[in-house]
Amino acid sequence: MALPLAPIAVVALRYGAVALTTYAIARSVERGRRDQRHEDALDEAPEGLTARREKTDDSEQVNATARMRRVIRLGENGPGVEIDAVGLTRIRFRKV
Repeated sequence: MALPLAPIAVVALRYGAVALTTYAIARSVERGRRDQRHEDALDEAPEGLTARREKTDDSEQVNATARMRRVIRLGENGPGVEIDAVGLTRIRFRKV
């Protein structure tokens, strides 16, 4: 009995296209750098949600922060991992 190659070729082409696209995107993304000022700002953010509205002469700005810190353990005294997720947002509206 012959092995039908057409369905296998379609799947191989699909996975090949996904792999090629992923490789191209990974090559085009610029490598980030760590700035200590930004790290300090993230460390100083309070836990929970905060928002502040600021109005100047020509623009209006809203700043928001969100922080969640949790420790997840496997078992009562087992190995754990700490998750510290921080998000900073700035939205600025300006009349032009």
